[in-house]
Amino acid sequence: MSIDLTLGRIRQLAAHLPSYTRPTCHITGTNGKGSVSAILSSILCASLPPLSVGRFNSPHLVSVYDSIVINQKPVTPALYSSARAEVETADRDHGIGASSFELLTMTALLVFERCHVDIAVIEVGMGGRLDATNVIPDDYILVSALCAVDLDHQTFLGPTVVEITKEKAGIARRGRPFVIGRQSYPEVEEVARRVAADNGADVVLASAATKRPWDDPQSFSFSPSDFRFPPPQPVQIEMPCFSEVVSTSLPLHGEHQLDNLGLASMIISTLLTHSWCTRTLSVMVRECITSASVARGVKASSWPGRLSFHMINVSPCSTVEMVSQDSRAPLIVLVDGAHNPSSSSILAAYLLRLFSLFPQNDLQPRARPRAISLTFIIALSHSPPKTPLQTLSPVLQLKFPPDTEVKMKIAVLRFTPPEGMPWVTSIAPSELRRVVHSLHPNVDIWAAPDGGDLQPDQILHRAFEWAVSGQSSESEELVVLFGSLYLVADFYRLMREDILTVVAR
Repeated sequence: MSIDLTLGRIRQLAAHLPSYTRPTCHITGTNGKGSVSAILSSILCASLPPLSVGRFNSPHLVSVYDSIVINQKPVTPALYSSARAEVETADRDHGIGASSFELLTMTALLVFERCHVDIAVIEVGMGGRLDATNVIPDDYILVSALCAVDLDHQTFLGPTVVEITKEKAGIARRGRPFVIGRQSYPEVEEVARRVAADNGADVVLASAATKRPWDDPQSFSFSPSDFRFPPPQPVQIEMPCFSEVVSTSLPLHGEHQLDNLGLASMIISTLLTHSWCTRTLSVMVRECITSASVARGVKASSWPGRLSFHMINVSPCSTVEMVSQDSRAPLIVLVDGAHNPSSSSILAAYLLRLFSLFPQNDLQPRARPRAISLTFIIALSHSPPKTPLQTLSPVLQLKFPPDTEVKMKIAVLRFTPPEGMPWVTSIAPSELRRVVHSLHPNVDIWAAPDGGDLQPDQILHRAFEWAVSGQSSESEELVVLFGSLYLVADFYRLMREDILTVVAR
């Protein structure tokens, strides 16, 4: 089934299943909604005593269980299978013909209902107004929120950010708070305000968290002999619900995460202060959330696959062994699901910041530029009108600092097709090769075959073998794997299957 945005089928399906009654935070946007939901659920789980928190994200990263999380742990196969069977039976018995995402959404809602979670954090799949997650009744929406809106999925949501915003802001509910995060396009806030007002929602504006000085200055290095991951960001958050500023550290990398943290913290503040939320949530639940628990929750936040660092060791055969068992130096891998021009621009800005900070880690002036071997591993999905050139250009045309000497090579491949989503397909590696060559005619390119017997996970392992070939002891090594989240999923799947073993984090 192709994507057909409508609430008709899922409303019919919901009518034949137990009613959903969990207090819910509903989050939409183009970029950042996964990070916001991860930070928000981490804060809620850090309360004392701990709240029971459900979280639904899509698409899943490695397995379908990853998309339904209870208290920061994926749903158990037994609980998922039981709920899924009930949903599929209702769909079949009543001839509804729900889509795979509608079935998954109802499974998540049924799991949260069965577990009686105190609060659910639900990420919109696509758009908002007609997204399956918008089936949740008004009475059980605590807060709706809008992350950064940008151009993506124009085929389904409209050709401009104005049209896309109208669809996404459609989750705003009458009498409920609608929190708007910081936006790159000024027209987004204006349109979102208008849609929220038409829906009768109360608009709340979020501001970014801010960086604070280091308590203890830290450095990082990509040298295999002395590797140190970039440290968390020291941050402070002004929240209307607390008299004191919350000071903590944010493990999620990138300046854009300050906006996401600002939105997540404003959702928390709204839960504690808005009249609808204070009437809906019990005093006991609200008293669990304090400035100290917010600080703990932010510090414990995790969102794999978004500017995530890993250290692996690649053996020349079909397995990956621990560093101590292999003569090769480990590979430092930065993994990011930058799949559209906006998110790839964020990745580019982060890489530029990393490279500009390198000289500050030297205790003595360098006699020559810092040498870095930079390998990109890329796969993209076919998603017109967005083009590979638009997505790849911000990263591959990055201007490096003059005191950094970068030797670049690029691998282009395909990813494992996601189950139940036949409309998601990889752009052919041969096409990606042509785009990369147009940007870097002299760069070393490794391209996977467009077809053949090799599975995408085997191809990805071969790409890593190619990445470690020609390692130099005189340069720092960094592999950046980016593009489709389904490529990121392949990376984590290899680690789960012990084909790639994480050495350190």
